[in-house]
Amino acid sequence: MPSRLTGISSMATRALLAELSAAYEQRSGLAVAIESVGGVDAARRVQAGEAFDLVVLASDALAKLAASGHVVPGSVAALVHSGVAVAVKAGAPRPDLASEESVKRAVLAARSIGYSTGPSGTALLQLFERWGMKAQLEGRLVQARAGVPVGSMVASGEVELGFQQRSELIHLQGIDLVGDLPEAIQIDTVFSAGVCTACAQPEAAAAVIAFFASPDTAGAKRRQGMTPA
Repeated sequence: MPSRLTGISSMATRALLAELSAAYEQRSGLAVAIESVGGVDAARRVQAGEAFDLVVLASDALAKLAASGHVVPGSVAALVHSGVAVAVKAGAPRPDLASEESVKRAVLAARSIGYSTGPSGTALLQLFERWGMKAQLEGRLVQARAGVPVGSMVASGEVELGFQQRSELIHLQGIDLVGDLPEAIQIDTVFSAGVCTACAQPEAAAAVIAFFASPDTAGAKRRQGMTPA
């Protein structure tokens, strides 16, 4: 049995995977070290053949890695649903998020809007386009740099209104979490895990993923702002 496995993930699951990895090590004696970076960068590094044992990404990104032969077929398991929340600088007025119309008004009133490089950011831009607000928001949309939390841009005052996965906002200082997007426009991302084809111990990696996906981890997932898949 190996003494240590390595993995890579996007930033949204960083805190959750740290908690789950510590729990798995306590249970099994096997250390699991997972590096969290921007999702695009994580996928690129796996595609480049970097020697990771497992990878955790949004399901569509993981499916592409499986299709290209970088993730073991049949090893993928869904872990969590992750929704988008809205943040403002600590102490700033909190916009109304009760309905789709009130979110529209909040967006139009904001001097600047931060969004992520990940799947939630792409979906947010699609929502703005569906609303027909692309021209009105010209010059006000600020995409976070890869690996930089939108919340840190809100805390520094770089943007007035920030949209990102709830899991990436709940632990940040200097912001107020206003709330989740209403159900009608909520952006739900499923994050999944898979065994990398570069893994020398696929059975050990599969056991880690099985634990990450198990009912035993439901409490940790909720604590970290997500729900079990």
